[in-house]
Amino acid sequence: MTATKVAVIGSGNIGSDLMFKVIRLSTVLEMGAMVGIDPESDGLARARRLGIPATSDGVQGLIDLPGFDEIAVVLDATSARAHVANAEALAPYDKILVDLTPAAIGPFVVPAVNLEQHRHARNVNMVTCGGQATIPIVAAVSRVAPVSYAEIVASISSKSAGPGTRANIDEFTETTSKAIEVVGGAARGKAIIVLNPAEPPMIMRDTVLCLVGDADEDDITRSIAEMVEHVARYVPGYRLKQEVQVVPVAADEDLHTLVGDAPPPRWKVSVFLEVEGAAHYLPAYAGNLDIMTSAALRTAEELVVHAHQPKPRAEVAP
Repeated sequence: MTATKVAVIGSGNIGSDLMFKVIRLSTVLEMGAMVGIDPESDGLARARRLGIPATSDGVQGLIDLPGFDEIAVVLDATSARAHVANAEALAPYDKILVDLTPAAIGPFVVPAVNLEQHRHARNVNMVTCGGQATIPIVAAVSRVAPVSYAEIVASISSKSAGPGTRANIDEFTETTSKAIEVVGGAARGKAIIVLNPAEPPMIMRDTVLCLVGDADEDDITRSIAEMVEHVARYVPGYRLKQEVQVVPVAADEDLHTLVGDAPPPRWKVSVFLEVEGAAHYLPAYAGNLDIMTSAALRTAEELVVHAHQPKPRAEVAP
């Protein structure tokens, strides 16, 4: 299959990392354009040095670029508000949009969990970095046990949280909490983000707590291990930090405020993760950004492959 051209909107850290991932890792995609709004941005400068068409005129500049018609996929690494405007501007051109902002116009996609269900979608949302890291674990538990409550804590280096991340911090928690339920399968979800100012900068750490009903302890740990292996295929720095903890809920422990009217949970499942970045453009400690760009790349590739698959012939009635 001939490589499909993609455009990246957003010439900051995330967009630049996406560009280098497409160049270095993908046999399905090739860079068709880098788009920003700051003429002096490092991402645009690097794109131009690499011979990639670049514009600092935003989405309209992309539309006006020679060769725009050849671009099939647009990866949007801007902000929630900007993506709404970008999606509206691109709507007449029938591009596949992969949204790395919390805008969530299209369905949430976590490649290891539900990409297969949304391979026909034209605008998919990559949730958040914390969601990409933790929702696979919630889904792994929920496929073998009923999860009445799931809580995730994403701890990232303050240095890896740029202006865009900080501006969208409220959307981060709301979007992730919702996706824990919609994609992860928990009856109730909660997300917390911690920006850690430690020096040297810390690698991304994530904690997942699930309150679950009747289930086999070995089934839970086995399902989690399989999911970690699956995610690590496209995010090599994704790993368990320590053994999964599955402990019984004490008979006198009141968890009603967390599980609501659901039956009292039987198990507390605690999972501790670490995500180290691949350092294609971003530093290795920015695993929170790397998992987003890695998931977006995998998603874009799968959507393109699906779009190029031969459509089944319609049967003709005799």
